[in-house]
Amino acid sequence: MQKKTMGLILASAGPFLWGSSGTVAQHLFNTNAISPLWLVSIRMLVSGILLILYGLSRRAPVFAVFQQPRATVKLVAFSLLGMASVQLTYFMAISTGNAATAAILQFLSPVIIIFFLACVNWAWPSKVDVISVVSAILGTILIVTEGHLNSLALPVAAVVWGLLAAVGAAVYTLMPQTLLKTYGSIAIVGWSMLIGGLIVSVATQAWRHFPSLSPFSWLEVAFVVIFGTMLAYLFFLQSLEAIMPTTASVLGAIEPLAATILSVLFLNVTFNFYGILGAIMIVGVTMLQFMVAKKAGFSD
Repeated sequence: MQKKTMGLILASAGPFLWGSSGTVAQHLFNTNAISPLWLVSIRMLVSGILLILYGLSRRAPVFAVFQQPRATVKLVAFSLLGMASVQLTYFMAISTGNAATAAILQFLSPVIIIFFLACVNWAWPSKVDVISVVSAILGTILIVTEGHLNSLALPVAAVVWGLLAAVGAAVYTLMPQTLLKTYGSIAIVGWSMLIGGLIVSVATQAWRHFPSLSPFSWLEVAFVVIFGTMLAYLFFLQSLEAIMPTTASVLGAIEPLAATILSVLFLNVTFNFYGILGAIMIVGVTMLQFMVAKKAGFSD
């Protein structure tokens, strides 16, 4: 199999597992007295340990980041503000709403990035960026109202957590660029998960809220941790060795697509025409940004 083909498969598998894990997490929240904070802490702790062990097995310099105090401080900051925040807000959005809308609203992160870069660079966004922002805003309105502008189709908490998840995803994307280039993705993602998981566990005293689950529910937890987190990140990161980041980011649209389809099929989540149109408008922002990047020569 050609390297590029394998890269496309891996880049598709990662977001599919992310979206699937969101749907599984929603089922866990609906059928068990399980806290999103507990699930996030377990997810990050176990996945962080497994990723670091994977890095060690490949003889990656996973401890190099701790040899520079400034890099260590940046890593801890990213663990809290980037990794932990995006995990917490996303799972809170699922628990207060559903996996489909949580994944779709999180896909507003490119718009957050456009706003941030425009402010930092003191430059008015391009026409394409303006179109992206307008499309995302209108799509969000359609998602949360389903065409009924005088009422919300989602609980207010679900909308707020979903928007915060988009902010968290933007921070997660922008914050670790230097760390990733210097120390590698496996080390940074692994340590940020482990450190973030420790912070969340201590802050919430997760050990006091250990749930009593059925064997099937424990299998669901294992799926969220192993397949929906560790393997999903590994697949996506490894895909970047064969394809360009712009291509991988477009394939990331599989995440809300998978979450939506699985939620409709197995969790009785429904969308009307306006909700579907809103989802298309939000996910379409990534497609639009990709086409611009490809035209500019940044894609393979």
